[in-house]
Amino acid sequence: MFREPSVIYVGRKSTMSYVLAVVTAFTSSDTEEVHLKVRRRAITAAVDAAEISRRRFIEELDISKITIRTEEIPQKEGGTRIHVNA
Repeated sequence: MFREPSVIYVGRKSTMSYVLAVVTAFTSSDTEEVHLKVRRRAITAAVDAAEISRRRFIEELDISKITIRTEEIPQKEGGTRIHVNA
């Protein structure tokens, strides 16, 4: 039975914390897909976590899709802020 993809939100923790989360998601459940969701400066940490996971721990891991988009978020004070999401 196929389960929904696991989602890992990448932020300010160390890259190896996210590597552990990726490896754990694949080994402890029936998940066949993991999504790393990030904002702004954490994009490099997400890329590093994916590459370290693939090269050192799960050699058959396939990185299939990378999506980068911008999002306008309305502010309470008026106007909008632009966020880059990957």
